[in-house]
Amino acid sequence: MARIVLIVEDTELALDALEIALAQMPGVGLHMVPTAEAALDCLRQEHLAGDICAMITDLHLPQMNGFELIQAVRSHTGCGALPILVISGDSDPRTASRLEALGADAYFQKPFSPIEVRNRLEQLIDAS
Repeated sequence: MARIVLIVEDTELALDALEIALAQMPGVGLHMVPTAEAALDCLRQEHLAGDICAMITDLHLPQMNGFELIQAVRSHTGCGALPILVISGDSDPRTASRLEALGADAYFQKPFSPIEVRNRLEQLIDAS
């Protein structure tokens, strides 16, 4: 079974860019969900959770935001060390420090470079 990157994003443009950049990563599949709640459901499903090797999330999601998602993932048994990359158009200068405090591994502002995201993702997956 391939390792899975869980992508939590509700905009088609960002999803398309990530899919193009990450689709050819050897041994890695993509699972895309539009909400934080759906991401948490994936992490709770035994048949899927064990294969998830990283998560990429937006911050501005419907209902539960990305900050809350990261906090929930970090406190979830078995997911504390999951590499988390954040891609967001958030313009608050405190965002990077908030994400670091929550345990996010990388932060990219929109518009983002899909290649830079892929490179950092590969580093994090290889290190875990």
